[in-house]
Parts: sequence; structure tokens; C-alpha cells
Amino acid sequence: MGRLDRMYLLFVAVLLSTQLYTNAEVSDTDLNDLSEQQNSVQINKCCEENEIAVDSVCRLAERYNESLWVPQFKTEDGTDVKLKYFRFIHGVPNCETTQLRPIFDLGKSEDELNLLSDGRLKHLIHHHINADVIKNDPLMTFSLHDVISMPDEKEQSYIHDKNKYCMDKILITSTNSTGQYALVCVPEVKRNWKDTSFLMKKIINPIFHAIAMILYLTIAIIYFVLPTLRDLAGNIITTINLCLIVSQAADFVRIFTELSNHVSFMVTDIILYISLLGAFFWLNSFGFYIWKTFKSRNVFLRVTDVRKYCYYSSVVWSSVAVMAAMAICAHFLLDTGTNPNRKMRTQFSSSILIDDVEQETIGWLGIAIFFTPVAFTIIFNIFFYITTLKVIKRINIYGRIHYKLKGCFDLFLQLFLIMTLSWLFLLLSWLNFDGLLYAYIVVNLLQAILIFYTCVVRQSHVTFLLRKSCCYAQPVPTGEWGDEMTHMNGGNY
Repeated sequence: MGRLDRMYLLFVAVLLSTQLYTNAEVSDTDLNDLSEQQNSVQINKCCEENEIAVDSVCRLAERYNESLWVPQFKTEDGTDVKLKYFRFIHGVPNCETTQLRPIFDLGKSEDELNLLSDGRLKHLIHHHINADVIKNDPLMTFSLHDVISMPDEKEQSYIHDKNKYCMDKILITSTNSTGQYALVCVPEVKRNWKDTSFLMKKIINPIFHAIAMILYLTIAIIYFVLPTLRDLAGNIITTINLCLIVSQAADFVRIFTELSNHVSFMVTDIILYISLLGAFFWLNSFGFYIWKTFKSRNVFLRVTDVRKYCYYSSVVWSSVAVMAAMAICAHFLLDTGTNPNRKMRTQFSSSILIDDVEQETIGWLGIAIFFTPVAFTIIFNIFFYITTLKVIKRINIYGRIHYKLKGCFDLFLQLFLIMTLSWLFLLLSWLNFDGLLYAYIVVNLLQAILIFYTCVVRQSHVTFLLRKSCCYAQPVPTGEWGDEMTHMNGGNY
């Protein structure tokens, strides 16, 4: 082999070894890149890859000529950090039993959202934001500070772990502004058992509701079981107490806001207001029945109680259904004064089906339609009381029917005063004063106690029938006027 051939072979060998070394180096680099990509930071994105949140609804970004969301990372002390690799996980976090709340970071709110370099979300709450800047922007009126009781310091912060938040870019079409949007699971906060607000709202309030439901249920059972109390007046009292039981149960559900992911507050609100409206309508029918009977020339010529109760039921429940339908339609179609942020949270939907993000409550227009008829029933009841009292004063001789009706009239007046005062305290409790809310919590229990005292304890014929049936195990009179006749004949109660 010649000298030239040996030099050629040596050149080829060096070239091959260099190429093999280069390929090995590139392969190692690719392996390192692949390893880094697999271990990249996980970021929870609310919408799909090519979508952003437009007025809290996931839409394609290209429809609005908007760029996609590019996450910016920071350290816990606020220093910017650049990450080479990260990956998106699409969907809403699973909050299990805690609430899912929206947070808006549009640059002028008290909320600031920072993605940390390890994939967690830091939520800063600034308390020095000028109120004049945000008072005209209903979107800025919500903060996690409204959900969690925190001391009034200049700044508070919460860090949400992975899978406990999702984040995305948001476009507000009304102001053509963009920012960051997050859905976070409300962190569980240790409760201070010495805190008056927590004790009253989360401990005493549900206990009082439970006691009230027991008292109302006792009244309803007594008036339903005892035969002589199952006349028209007794059936009306039973129905009123059943309505109050339903309202207490609905209000009981609304106390525990931490479980909102599984309960629709819109449904509980509607049930609460319908039951209250039904209770006042039945009270109004009670007053109408007494007024009409006293005004009648011949009280003995009357329709049977069963037919009258069916007639009153058809009128009352049809009226309640009409008013409820009007209130619900007004809330969804006409309630422009409601905070739109509240409605956005229930309308958030896309291909990942972000429904029930935040439970919507009924607006002020719907509440007004529910409560305006209650105010009119109060006015009508005042009229029934005044006119009936004048008729009673003109009666010189009382028969057994008049005696029974006068007892019903006294019972109607007491129920009217108790329920009206409790309703007024309910209205006052909506004001932004904790003292008024605490007062309503106490009045709510007092209403149940007073109604129980008025309908059972103070009614001598009811206590007589209870002692006769329970203590002495004697059969109660089955005649319609048996207890009144016993009283008129000098029976001991």
C-alpha cells in the first residue's frame, strides 16, 4: 500500500470518529431535552389550547384577534423567572367540598395573580386600592377577601397548590381590556371559635334553625292529628307551619356556603322565598276567612271546611305560582341591575364544560317581586283586623260559632304580629351591619317559640285535648265543636 493510500485511510478514520462523537453528543442533548420536557412545570389552563376566556366564556382567540395566553413566572418574592419548558393541563380544578371562586387580575383590582416557578399560583390581595377606581366596575367588586375573614392589613397573600386552580387570559368586551383570570379553590381557613361572627353565623344560626323546625313540625303534627282541630282554621295553621318549615330548611342550606359546589343557591333562594310567600298568603286567607264569616249575616249557612280549604288552596297556590314565575322571569330577563360578575360565573362554559363555577343567587328585582305581595298582604291583614274588630264590638251575644271565631281572630292577630316583625327583621338583616344579622338570627328563633306558644300553649282547648289524649289516654271528641262546647259547659282545662 502506498504512502498516499495510508494517508487517505487515516483521514477517513479521523472523519468517521468525529462524526460518531458528534452524533453521540447530539443524542445525549436530545435525551436531556426530552427528560426536561417530561419533568416540565405543570400549569392548569381553564380553556383549551387555542381558546381564551371572553367575558368568562371560553372562546377561540382568533375570533377576537387576541393572542393566546403566555404564562409569566415569578418567584415568591416577585422576581421574574424564565422557564424553558412547561405544559398545560386543561380543565377546572376539583375542589371537592370547598368553593370554586373566580379572581380577576386586570391591573386595577385589589387582586394580583402570580404564577410561581414550581407551578403554584400566588394570589396577592392589596387593600390600598382606591375605591373610586373600582366602584363603577362591577367586575372588580369581588375578591377572595369577601369569602375568607382576614385582618385589614395592607396586603394578604394565598398560595394555591397544583390542581387547585386554573388560569387563563381574559378579555372584557365591554371595556375592551385584557388581563388574567383564575378559578381557585377557596383555601380552608382555621376557624376562630372565639370570633363572634363565626359563632353566630355558623354555630348558633343552624342550631336555632333546627330548633325552629322542630317547633313548627310539632305544631303541624298537633293540629293534623287531633280530630277537633282539623277544621278550616286548623288546616290553615298546619299549612302555615309547613311553609315555615320549608323556609327554615332552605335557609339552613344557605348557611353552609363551603358546600356550594353541590348545592344550587338559586334553587334554595327560590324555595325560601316561595315558602315565605306561601306562609303570608295563607295567613292572609286566614284573616279573610274570619273577616268574611263575621261579616256574613248567617254564620250557620256555610260551605263545608273541606271544600273551603280546597278553594283557598287553589287560590293561594296559584297566586304563589304566578308570583314565583314572574320573579324568576324578571331575574333572568330583566334584572339588569344585578352584578354581572355573579351571572358570569354560572354561564362559564366551553368544550371543557365549565358550568356551576359559582352559584348564582336571585337578584334584587326577583326579591322585590317576591316580597312586594308580602307587603300587600300585611296591608290587607290590617284592614281585616280593623273591620273585624268593629264587627266584634257590635256583637252582644256570642254563640258557639262566634266564640270559636273570636278565638281564631285572636290567634290570627298574634300570628300576624309575630310573622310581620320577623319579616321586617329579615329585611333589615340584608343591610351591611352584623348587628342586624345577629338580631334576625335571634328573632328567627323567637318567632318559632312565640308561634308555638300562641298556637299550642296559649290555646286552652288545645292543651286540654293534648292532656285528654296523651295523659289520660281518653278518646278526644270527634265533633267539630267538641272542645268549644266543653269549655262553654264549664269544663276544666
